[in-house]
Amino acid sequence: MGIESFFPVQVAAWLETIGPGAFERDICINSPTGSGKTLAYALPIVQMLATRKVRCLRALVVLPTRDLALQVKEVFDAIAPVVGLSVGSAVGQSSIADEVSNLIEKSKQGLFPSLDEEYIQMEPQTKVDILVATPGRLMDHISMTKGFSLEHLQYLVCKSNLKPLSLIVLLQELRGEKCLVFTSSVESSHRLSTLLEFFEDLPFKFSEYSRLQRESTRRKTLDAFKEGKIDVLIGTDRMARGIHIDGLRYVINYDMPPYVKTYIHRAGRTARAGESGSCFTFLRKHEVKAFDKMLKKADNSSCSLHSLPEESVETLRPVFSSALKKLEESLESEATKKSKSGDKAPNASKRKRTINT
Repeated sequence: MGIESFFPVQVAAWLETIGPGAFERDICINSPTGSGKTLAYALPIVQMLATRKVRCLRALVVLPTRDLALQVKEVFDAIAPVVGLSVGSAVGQSSIADEVSNLIEKSKQGLFPSLDEEYIQMEPQTKVDILVATPGRLMDHISMTKGFSLEHLQYLVCKSNLKPLSLIVLLQELRGEKCLVFTSSVESSHRLSTLLEFFEDLPFKFSEYSRLQRESTRRKTLDAFKEGKIDVLIGTDRMARGIHIDGLRYVINYDMPPYVKTYIHRAGRTARAGESGSCFTFLRKHEVKAFDKMLKKADNSSCSLHSLPEESVETLRPVFSSALKKLEESLESEATKKSKSGDKAPNASKRKRTINT
């Protein structure tokens, strides 16, 4: 990689994880974009796993977008194989079947019928030591992939995402008006809606609108939105297909649309029949350039920057921490209920070190 010296954040992280400051605890890294955060946690993880004897999933990096996850995987790919570690990804770039074949060893029962089934189940089945994943695809594997286990996980890296707070502040500004919020997946819609439920006294009424709900529930939700009993509807492109809402003033792209036709479809939900309306899009720094190109393809260069008061976002931080814990508990409870109905539940994990970036 041509590394001659460490950046300050990398030195600090190394001292806290490998050097004299090292002991088992969670670590939070706060550093600007481009300061070297990825190597700051990737190098210590690879160093600490270099002496492992048995291959199983011991490090998990969860990132909000596919592009960012692939960038991080490239960094691990450059340093992990040197010490014999295998790196995998679960980001939805390929089919889930292809991902399973790359992550999980095939059962030996077919090759050796005489082997005891209990022994096979105890045997680590993963092909990777380190996994880089997006939240939605990670949940897919936890729920459905046989042999996928977090039981041996030692290191968890999560990228903090304050976008939900920015969304809340924007919705507070737009209160009293109908807003349609688009996310990239059903899982994202569900997580966002569930998270918002743990913020008390929000000045707007909202609801999830997804295939996770019964059809009768979706119908009632849509009727309530049309009648103004609900201010904010949170869903995906597929669920919003063909929906016409009179008086819809605002569309919010919580996740950047992947294609220009998707952007046009979303934005076209508002400002119909001569009415006024606006479309807001939340962007991460690495998405700005791609979004600008998308606007040019759509013959739209009139997009302006909308600033949100930083103090309003900061006042929500204490509640956000509590809401995230409640969200985790809620999702774990849902997974347990699914397992009792026959689906695979997440495996119980041992104490692991968490790195937030």
